[in-house]
Amino acid sequence: MFRNLEEERGIDMLIVVDIGNTNITLGVYHQDKILRTFRLTTKMKRTSDEYGSAIVNFLNVLNISVDAVEDVIISSVVPMIMHSFNNAIRKYLNKEPIIVGPGIKTGIAVQIDNPKSLGADRLVDAVAAYNIYGGPCLIIDFGTATTYDYVNEKAVFEGGATAPGIEISAQALWSQAAQLPEIAIKTPAKVISKNTIESMQAGLVYGYIGQTEYLIKKVKKEKGKDLKVIATGGLGRIIYEETNMIDVYDRDLSFKGLKIIYDRNRESK
Repeated sequence: MFRNLEEERGIDMLIVVDIGNTNITLGVYHQDKILRTFRLTTKMKRTSDEYGSAIVNFLNVLNISVDAVEDVIISSVVPMIMHSFNNAIRKYLNKEPIIVGPGIKTGIAVQIDNPKSLGADRLVDAVAAYNIYGGPCLIIDFGTATTYDYVNEKAVFEGGATAPGIEISAQALWSQAAQLPEIAIKTPAKVISKNTIESMQAGLVYGYIGQTEYLIKKVKKEKGKDLKVIATGGLGRIIYEETNMIDVYDRDLSFKGLKIIYDRNRESK
């Protein structure tokens, strides 16, 4: 289907890549629509050929040819894999990847002590949240770490808070307590449970909801109650479904931010 669309309309594809500490997620855009997303683990060391063949295989699943890829834009917080990953894009897609970093236009002013220290993932999320949902807004990314970032009504990133992610908390629990097993992170029926697994799930999930709600309240007290709260990240939906203090859950927030940044920089050429 997608190959026919390429041939009939001559429409190229954009690959957006978010390289995080746990996973590498890739999205394939056709115009303003994400066709599909794919995921690789970050912690496994790979060569440029391994990355390249994985990306080409993903495209093959969608019946998209390499020649149909117009550009690739990347947000990364893992510098150590960038050499291999960038070379994969060059060798297998014949493109020079666009990297979110100094010199790229985002439309967001970063006003923190050291603007260069802001992770590209947080900047990309801020771009998407502000442009799609408006400001002021609080963006909560439930990733390896959970970040709470505030963007005001004038598109200024004013700062944020960082907490251990729910998976980090879970791993600390079972790795430091000999009699506690590894568990699936999901919401149990009750807080007070009658078995070890559900009691751990209750402490993790409901405890994390409590942390999330408290931090949202503190931000609203500091910055004003008139702000929209947007959540993203793999486990964000679990928290979103258990609280009324998060307005929106957007799984693809980072991809949307990358697309907005790509369009902004393409228009300025």
